[in-house]
Amino acid sequence: MRIRASVAAVTGALALSALAVPAAQADSRPDLASNVPSLSKATPFAAAPVDEVEGDTKITAVTVNGGKNIVVGTTLKKVFTVSVTATDPEGIYDAFAMLWHGPDTENADGAIAPESLDEEQVGTCTNSSATTATCKVTLVADPNENIYSNILAGTWKVWAAAAGNDGDYVIREAYKTAKVQRASKLTVNASPEPVAKGKTITVTGKLSRANWDDNQYHGYTGQPVKLQFRKKGSDTYTTVKTITSNSTGNLKTTVTASVDGYFRYSFAGTTTTPAVNATGDFVDVQ
Repeated sequence: MRIRASVAAVTGALALSALAVPAAQADSRPDLASNVPSLSKATPFAAAPVDEVEGDTKITAVTVNGGKNIVVGTTLKKVFTVSVTATDPEGIYDAFAMLWHGPDTENADGAIAPESLDEEQVGTCTNSSATTATCKVTLVADPNENIYSNILAGTWKVWAAAAGNDGDYVIREAYKTAKVQRASKLTVNASPEPVAKGKTITVTGKLSRANWDDNQYHGYTGQPVKLQFRKKGSDTYTTVKTITSNSTGNLKTTVTASVDGYFRYSFAGTTTTPAVNATGDFVDVQ
C-alpha cells in the first residue's frame, strides 16, 4: 500500500505565536515560516488555524498557477507558483500560501505545501509600492507523495497568509479555490490510408487519464468525444459527430471518404480531467 503524504499537526497556538507580534515591536516582524504545516508520511492532516486578523494587513489577490488548472500525471512532479498580493500601511514583510483538499479543515485529506523552508521567509516578495507587495510561493504536486489518490481530483481550497513590517498579519483559511486535475491522453487513427472517394473510413482512438491510485493511465469511460475533420489546406477543424467512449475508453466510428484531410478526436474535459485534442491523422482520398 502506497504511503500517503499528509500534513502534520500545526496548532493555533504555534501559528499565532509565530505571527502575533505587537505592532510596536517593528523589529520583531512575523516569521510565517514557523506557520507552515510540514509534510509527514506518518500523520494525518491536521488543520492549520482558521481565519485570523491582527491589525490592518490585507490580502487583495491570490493567483494559483497563473490562473490555470493544475494538471498532474502519473510520474512527474508538477511545480507551480501561488502569488499572494497583500497590503499594509507599513509595507509587506512576507506572505504564504498552500492548497488543501476536503470539506473543511477538520476533515481535510490532502495538502500541497512547500517541500522545504531554507530561510525564515516563505514567499519571494516584490514591492509594487511602499504599502503593497506580491509574494510568490513555489509548491509541488507529486503523484508519488501528496497526490496519492483519485479522491483528490477536483476542487482544492487555497489557504493564504500575509504579514506586515509592523507585526500585523492576516490568515485566510479558504481565500479562493483551484482545480487539481488528472492528466488526460487522446489518440486517433483513421484507416484505410489511402482510401477511395465514397468508401468508408474507420476512425478509432482512446481516451485515457491518469489514475493516482496505481500511477497508470486507464480508459476514461462513458465520455462524449467529438470526431472532427480539417480539410487539407485549412486551419480549422469542424465537428463531424459526437460519440461516447466505451467501457475501456476506446472510441470507434465510421465516416464516408470525400476529400483529403485530417481527422482527430476532441474531448472537452470535466471538473477532474482537462480537455485534450488528439493529433490529427491525415487521410489521402483518391
